[in-house]
Amino acid sequence: MDKLCCFKASYSQLVAARSSSSTGKGKNHEGSIKYGFSLVKGKANHPMEDYHVAKFAQIKDNELGLFAIYDGHLGDSVPAYLQKHLFTNILREEEFWENPNLSISKAYQSTDKEIISHSSDLGRGGSTAVTAILINGRRLWIANVGDSRAVLSRKGQAEQMTIDHEPNMERGSIENRGGFVSNLPGDVPRVNGQLAVSRAFGDKSLKSHLRSDPDVQDTDIDVDTEILIIASDGLWKVMTNQDAVDIARRSKDPQKAAKQLTAEALKRDSKDDISCVVVKFR
Repeated sequence: MDKLCCFKASYSQLVAARSSSSTGKGKNHEGSIKYGFSLVKGKANHPMEDYHVAKFAQIKDNELGLFAIYDGHLGDSVPAYLQKHLFTNILREEEFWENPNLSISKAYQSTDKEIISHSSDLGRGGSTAVTAILINGRRLWIANVGDSRAVLSRKGQAEQMTIDHEPNMERGSIENRGGFVSNLPGDVPRVNGQLAVSRAFGDKSLKSHLRSDPDVQDTDIDVDTEILIIASDGLWKVMTNQDAVDIARRSKDPQKAAKQLTAEALKRDSKDDISCVVVKFR
């Protein structure tokens, strides 16, 4: 495995800027694949808790597209840590080039252990994650924990590439670990009456009842693959996968598409932080 010193971009360039920089764009070396992102603070009375990564980087003969959304809760320390460390940890796995699936899964779980071990500094909060690694523009590896989601557009049809880890869906795992799922009227299901996802980074007080292993999917980028959208639940709470694809396809500019998606989520009265990255392959 190539070491991080082999990146042509410095590490500070690899990791995207703080999420408060609300929008931006970029492209691969050839200019054939373009991305844009948009992040909007929600209406809740706390600082922005969504972070993102959107970057192309070169490792010797391989070009990697690195895209992520990290949706924090109870503070922004954990998503900030993920923004800085998760991709680095994935790429440091010795088997990454031979077995990306296993390497991504191992890095998610080792990163969560790091976060828990630093909980005195990082606090009691946590974060979801959705990551996408595009290898040489041809193969895409997507992973997630929690309810941040990735959706592909193929011939205009939405295809969800992640699984929303909701407490009711994984009730058996939670109960086997000694936890419970609350279903109170007027509220979403919650782990131990607190957390609305069944997998997350951090959350030390709930860790014995939560999982941090990701679901990992991979797919070829073929001639039918048009767009990748990754976003926090601030978008998906108010928009179907097909709605998002339809909006993103209206603009050739992925930054404009990302801004239109966050604007539409606000228009539909989403109250959470709203963050998305749009990648256009054609």
